[in-house]
Amino acid sequence: MSKLHSTNQLEALYKKVLSDKAHKNRIISISSGTCGQARGSIKLVEAFQDAIIDDKDKISLKVSGCHGFCAAEPNVIIYPQEIFYKNLKPEDAPRIVQSVLNDEIIPELTVSQNGTNFIHLEEIPFYSHQKRILLHDNPLIDPTNIEDYLALGGYKALSKAFEMQPEEIIETIKLSGLRGRGGAGFPTGRKWDITRGQKSEVKYIICNADEGDPGAYMDRSLLEGNSQSILEGMIIGAYAMGATKGWVYVRTEYPLAVQNVILNIDKAQELGLLGENILGSGFSFDIEVVRGAGAFVCGEETALIHSIESMRGIPSQRPPFPAQKGLFNKPTNINNVETWANVPKILVNGADWFANIGSETCKGTKIFSLVGKVKNTGLVEVPMGITLREVVYDIGEGSPKGKKIKAVQTGGPSGGCIPENMFDLAVDYESLTGAGSIMGSGGMIVMDEDTCMVDFARYFTNFLQGESCGNCSACREGTQRMYEILTDITEGKAEEDSLELLEELAHVIKNASLCGLGQTAPNPVLSTIRYYKDEYLAHIRDKRCPAGVCKTLIKYQIDANNCTGCGLCTKNCPSGAIEGELKQTHSIDQEKCIKCGICSDVCKFNSIITE
Repeated sequence: MSKLHSTNQLEALYKKVLSDKAHKNRIISISSGTCGQARGSIKLVEAFQDAIIDDKDKISLKVSGCHGFCAAEPNVIIYPQEIFYKNLKPEDAPRIVQSVLNDEIIPELTVSQNGTNFIHLEEIPFYSHQKRILLHDNPLIDPTNIEDYLALGGYKALSKAFEMQPEEIIETIKLSGLRGRGGAGFPTGRKWDITRGQKSEVKYIICNADEGDPGAYMDRSLLEGNSQSILEGMIIGAYAMGATKGWVYVRTEYPLAVQNVILNIDKAQELGLLGENILGSGFSFDIEVVRGAGAFVCGEETALIHSIESMRGIPSQRPPFPAQKGLFNKPTNINNVETWANVPKILVNGADWFANIGSETCKGTKIFSLVGKVKNTGLVEVPMGITLREVVYDIGEGSPKGKKIKAVQTGGPSGGCIPENMFDLAVDYESLTGAGSIMGSGGMIVMDEDTCMVDFARYFTNFLQGESCGNCSACREGTQRMYEILTDITEGKAEEDSLELLEELAHVIKNASLCGLGQTAPNPVLSTIRYYKDEYLAHIRDKRCPAGVCKTLIKYQIDANNCTGCGLCTKNCPSGAIEGELKQTHSIDQEKCIKCGICSDVCKFNSIITE
């Protein structure tokens, strides 16, 4: 494809791309993002390439980004019928190719739930309860082929933007109600307006792709599967704000995302969608990729700016805000991946379309990574205002082992834990904050009855104290002290006044810390004390862990009524702590027991009990 010099040439390219693709109406789309590759999608791709070698004129094979249903990886979607096959192996490829050619279905490869086989995408509960606007395009795009993005109307929003005044674009974003998807939820249009209003000839924009929450991978999926949508959103935003250059700040731990973003920047430049005089508009703009080293604090925008400037990623006091004085002391707008990806959709479909999705205060959809003790793990895109119950039970299908769901943590390490009896809570910025949690960038971790809430708070406090930049003493010293107190509680060393000290300390850290990391670091502690104080008291008063997680407080015993003397526990005990003759009741030497729990895992008669 040659370089485009006008929107008319772009329109002509659309027609050519659609014409070239028209004869291949049968598509096999293979989910091959990072999660898919970890589950064997690369070998599956090779198997499909071999299987269609004689039918390339009839079937198009598309190696796409993540399809969202990570528990079903590796999977494929057959278009145009949208037939979904899950958990595939390379040997399934020839059968699937033949079924496509013969217009047949392979029932045993489809999604089965409660005795029902769901064949089509729209029927599968995991998908049917979602509203996929951004993730909908992933299966239809080979992220290395810009033609796939163009075939879906890619860059039509940019063409429309060049027909508008910058102020009109910002007003459209304002009317849409789009709020920043990076966690704070600041109105995007207002943020753009502030940046545009700065009296400086040089302005910058940044895509914050420093996704550091454990278990969260929403941004990674968009970067891997459809990075052109983010680039288009950035170009539109830069035009609206008068920015001359943009940066994508992405962590090095995302190699496939980095690779695809760089490749797509190159392709956009080749087509004239980036660089000098874009589409003959007179507007020039380019994008550079900066790889972060993985510091969680660099998700905070001032720390991120320092990192791009080759300085240590430490947050700065605000004001001045980056929109006033940011990168290289120039006005700088920062939005996260998902925010930028929404921009082209809004311009093409209109502000009212977006504003009619979601709740009164939070418009549009939000992508969440649903992980933890839930059957259907994956990426879910749902309207703002949906309830936690719908996400966990209707989409996630509840616990994979029939255990009772106990809580959900939203907002990543800095989020709070919301108990199951509050799952009718609407998922929006205000509701989650009121419940002691946050939206964050979209992490959602499900916990069941086997989760110790004290140990859970301890885990994330340890993560946050390790990620603290150390710039302010409230966060640096406070998170370390919180971790020490929580450790004492899980080891049965704490007294009741320790709980009072822990809660008081958490409030001090929240109020005295410089940046968002420190201000939200106490959320796991405060929310678990708020909703699960009885578990803290059980650890402190009774020296007992109700969930049986905290090793120091666990005592493994053998129930004589159930023990058959099969010897499995004896054979598998790594410390030789279990004694007993074959077919006789066994016993555990508490001095030798290292409390690993292997005996409980291997026992087939439920004879291992904990006290």
